[in-house]
Amino acid sequence: MTVPEVILFDLDDTLFAHREAVAAGILLHLNRVGGSFASADRSSASTLWNALEEEHYHSYLAGVLDFAGQRRRRAQDFAASFNVPLSDSEADRWFDDYFESYRASWRLHNDALPCLDALTTLIPGVRYGLITNGDPVFQGDKIRRVGLDDRFEHVVTSGALGFAKPDARIFEHACALFGVPVSSAVYIGDRLRTDALGAAAAGLTGVWLDRAPASTASTASTASTASTASTASTASTASTASTASTASTISTSSPVLTDHETSGAVQAAQLGVLRIETLTALPSALS
Repeated sequence: MTVPEVILFDLDDTLFAHREAVAAGILLHLNRVGGSFASADRSSASTLWNALEEEHYHSYLAGVLDFAGQRRRRAQDFAASFNVPLSDSEADRWFDDYFESYRASWRLHNDALPCLDALTTLIPGVRYGLITNGDPVFQGDKIRRVGLDDRFEHVVTSGALGFAKPDARIFEHACALFGVPVSSAVYIGDRLRTDALGAAAAGLTGVWLDRAPASTASTASTASTASTASTASTASTASTASTASTASTISTSSPVLTDHETSGAVQAAQLGVLRIETLTALPSALS
């Protein structure tokens, strides 16, 4: 592939270990709150909290709730599952207390900084940016606290622009900030549709970081192009390759994929989206 001039990253669950922080944060918070929450099954509580985040954060991105409102609804719905009603002000305080536990758990994924260092060595002069769906103040705080603020030339947030991934405009805006055509940029994110497909549809090279492999793509030893995607699922695995250090295109033939996932895999194959399982694989995928 053409050597990129700009490499753009998603933040949450790509570089920043958001899900791990959420899981640790809610359990720590329940321990601190006690009361009706003290006897909660920890696995079920974590699953519910994740589901509520997914539901209400997307309501925020869609403009249905404001940023504070989606936090409030998450707290109210979670507490209601324990038969604990929360007023708006009580829910705000409940979430603020949770947030301190969540914030105490912030960290980068272990492969984040090594990936950036390896890319800088591999592609001299490459420039970096972030595109994240979220509030600019909140995301900026994360970036500073985990030490990424001096790593990226531009940070683009949906909250500042008024439109979110996978809208093509957010990817185009990022490329315009760098003064490069979309074809000269790569975008890496952990969500197939929101990140990789959104970027690829906008004209960038889309890379799906499938950390907890949801797909059954073959572990081909080199990055494949869209023209070879239809045969990727039958490609033999190179004897010395592992999924941690290789990239592949996405298989559409596995019977375990849902209709929604298959549709996404078909689009990914058509758009030449690459799939990696760790950021360790990114430098070789782009070389």
